Amino acid sequence: MAKTAAKARTRKSLADLEPPPRTKRPESLTSREQEILELIWAGFKNKEIGQRLKISVKTVEAHRANMMKKMRVSNTAQLLKTAIQGGVLRIR
Repeated sequence: MAKTAAKARTRKSLADLEPPPRTKRPESLTSREQEILELIWAGFKNKEIGQRLKISVKTVEAHRANMMKKMRVSNTAQLLKTAIQGGVLRIR
């Protein structure tokens, strides 16, 4: 049996690690998602949004979840902040 030379491995600290590059840009919002985003900004609750748009609360929740996924955020405050910073939502 031939002896193999052990490869010297250098460990990187967590501070030196970089996240993997994003492969694609965030998707743009649909017109319905944009409409719901503006109603969220105006302070309406899911139930009120559903009544105004004549859709169910579950549908409003699904649109909100899709927007949060597209914008890579985990709560409504981050959703609104990201939308404003990205120019998706204009403050009047």
